[in-house]
Amino acid sequence: MAEWMGRADALERLGVRAQTLYAYVSRGWIGARPDPADPRRSLYDAGDIARLAERQKRPRKADAIAASAIAWGEPSIPTRISTIERGRLIYRGEDAVALSATWTVEQLAALLWEQEEAPCFADEAPRRFASPYAALAEGIERSPASLRRAPAQLGVDGARAVARIAAGFGLPEPGAPLHRRLAMGWGVGEEGADLLRRALVLIADHDLNASTFAVRVAASTGASIQASLLAGLAALSGPLHGAAGVALAMLVREAEQHGVDAALRHWLAAGHEIPAFGHMLYPQGDARATALLGRIALDPLMADLGRSVVEATGRAPNIDFALCALARHLGLPSDAPFTLFALGRAIGWVAHAIEQAMTGALIRPRGRYLGPMPD
Repeated sequence: MAEWMGRADALERLGVRAQTLYAYVSRGWIGARPDPADPRRSLYDAGDIARLAERQKRPRKADAIAASAIAWGEPSIPTRISTIERGRLIYRGEDAVALSATWTVEQLAALLWEQEEAPCFADEAPRRFASPYAALAEGIERSPASLRRAPAQLGVDGARAVARIAAGFGLPEPGAPLHRRLAMGWGVGEEGADLLRRALVLIADHDLNASTFAVRVAASTGASIQASLLAGLAALSGPLHGAAGVALAMLVREAEQHGVDAALRHWLAAGHEIPAFGHMLYPQGDARATALLGRIALDPLMADLGRSVVEATGRAPNIDFALCALARHLGLPSDAPFTLFALGRAIGWVAHAIEQAMTGALIRPRGRYLGPMPD
């Protein structure tokens, strides 16, 4: 019969951080189940932990250690901006879900950027851009480098860069808060504007995800805030990151045409991962999705899809599912989830660019060459 241990004992036995423990669970290396005494907490299979701890004692070659370190492991980059702890998303010591109840993303920017006043994301000379990528790329060679500049100056640069992203998405009323500009552009009322506000706050930062890491690498070279955000936006466009919602939208369309069960069978038979469910950092469910979905009346198809996937995989909906559900609830355009993701996450990108610039350190990992050598 399996024996189980609590989180603190598991972390001590393995000598790892909480995020690494959650990654082990997600990979199937360690079994986990809810604690019968407190379902909000988890218990971990003591046998799995003992076997993994024993394996960790074995000597490993330097290249093997380096290869595993870059993906969901060590080493880490020190940051005071955000973390995920016991299923909670924390922004500079504050619970993100609690902040989303009342805060605007402008107020959150002041907190994450450590600025005295909330910024206004208004371009000094409002212009039309073909896309947010074009908006950030335009004039990038003239944008000031981040090296040896004060945090307050970098905050001004950050506000201008976010304003450009907003302009690239075609948001109206450049002087209004971002959530109201989105609401006006999409033609939704007060209820919708409040849901958009909550979503932006919940999306704003999320530890060192791929796009945030790209931002920090760019900022570590002394690149401007504008250039650093372009690096982040490029990384966000990938189907395994911010564009994951596109795959979910395809699955939803197939479910509308053929029914949820048939769509899921076809999706899995084609070898596709079911998008927008499960997250390595939230083994008990994505707190951001839970907070947002709790305020949305799911339409029958989305409710059926959610139930079916949970029953089939045990994976709870993540933030990508919540953004898709929000877009359907408010009747938003198909690209609305990505727009929300990019605008919200840009706030965290600026915070990380500022933090990285203040270190003055270059992020420069080594490659592990596997090719041929000359004779």
